[in-house]
Amino acid sequence: MSGPMALEPDASGPDTLALRLARKAPRPHRTDDSTLALRLPGHGPDDDQVDRLAAVLADRVGPAVHPYEVAALLEAEGLSTDVVRRRYGHPNLFSLATALYERVPRSFPEPARAADPWRPDHVRCLLRGVLFALPGLAYLLAAPLWHAEEHAPALVVALIVSWSWGQAVGHRAQLRKAAAPREAGRTLLVGAPLGAVTATAAAVPFSGTGQVLWVVAAQSAYLAAAGVLLVLARERWLLAALTPLVAGAAVLPWWEPGPLLRAGLPLLALLTTLTATARAVRVLLAAPAAAHGPRPALTASLPYALFGLAAAVLVLLEGRRHPYAVIVLTVSMGPAEWLLYRYRGWSLAALRRTATPAAFLLRSVGVLGLCLSAYLLPLLPAALLTGADPTELLLLAATLWTALLLQAFGVAWPPAVVCLLAAGCAGAVTLLRLPPGPAVLAPCCAAAALCLSGYVLWRLGRPAPHL
Repeated sequence: MSGPMALEPDASGPDTLALRLARKAPRPHRTDDSTLALRLPGHGPDDDQVDRLAAVLADRVGPAVHPYEVAALLEAEGLSTDVVRRRYGHPNLFSLATALYERVPRSFPEPARAADPWRPDHVRCLLRGVLFALPGLAYLLAAPLWHAEEHAPALVVALIVSWSWGQAVGHRAQLRKAAAPREAGRTLLVGAPLGAVTATAAAVPFSGTGQVLWVVAAQSAYLAAAGVLLVLARERWLLAALTPLVAGAAVLPWWEPGPLLRAGLPLLALLTTLTATARAVRVLLAAPAAAHGPRPALTASLPYALFGLAAAVLVLLEGRRHPYAVIVLTVSMGPAEWLLYRYRGWSLAALRRTATPAAFLLRSVGVLGLCLSAYLLPLLPAALLTGADPTELLLLAATLWTALLLQAFGVAWPPAVVCLLAAGCAGAVTLLRLPPGPAVLAPCCAAAALCLSGYVLWRLGRPAPHL
């Protein structure tokens, strides 16, 4: 222990003069020669003067592991050889240091345990998972007003483009948010609307009627605005903006709201979301201008856009056969994000407990297995309840989570390439109706999850990424 209790004598040990004085003498943080002269008046016996000095410096002499450390302390205090000889009767500084080292018991305070820097915000992670799923209520409300199933290709194309574009814009804004908030605001101010326009334009060949195009434009605008709020950690604002959808969907089992409310509630939620987004971006733009540093290259966000494209294709291929599986995956993104933080915290704890790279690699295998199990096991009953293929859903979820884990450590290209290959293989077989038929997604995701898990252990199973 350190502090005043460091020199308390053991109940069974000798009560030396130094210990008795240590309990009485004050302990300044720093002492110079003049202070010692005031604290230790007179020229008593040498041993008495050394005992008094030991009492004064006990809290700093106790942790020393060698007399040389005490000598360095005395030298830092300004004790000259003349003072050592005249006042303490020792021939030199090292002799006095040895005497002090022998008088003061060793006291090695336990280092304070550092707080986990990766402790997740539980409420925020849970809320994000809910927010990813709530926009689906808009389709539930508005579906009777138009033949949604006939115009699904337009919505799917716009959704894929929005997902890919949003990943890239979000990454670019995150790169600039900490150092240059105003620049991050400009990135979102330009990138989000441009993404909405691009997604809407991509769906024009598949939209057919003008009514469908308006629905696609509303979907693209919402995804762009919601992406901005999530990047800026404004989850509660987005939840408040979606309140009309929640209220409208809640009364559907007991009351038919009519066409006006079925169209008006999603429109009100969209307008509220856009208003909240504009306010959040305005706050960023009002931040003081930061020093102009090098702008991140556009290619730095390219792998994130490609991963968003691949992830959207994989999820929509799963939703093509099992629509409710998409809801399960969407809601699971909240726990998935929580486990990303837990992986980093548990890996850091494992690093503190291991002494060799091999031991840390072994613990890394356990941490990865624990996180994947905690993420995938709750999905199993959800898959059975929704009628989805459990194997296919779990393999897809494992692929997405390991890819997000690598991205959390700044490793972007490998997960993007692996997920693109899996999406390309599954998409080509599905479109061309080649063997092995509808079960193609499972083997593609199995290969992707295996590759990504191996790469995680190879890349993150070393101490360096966690330091």
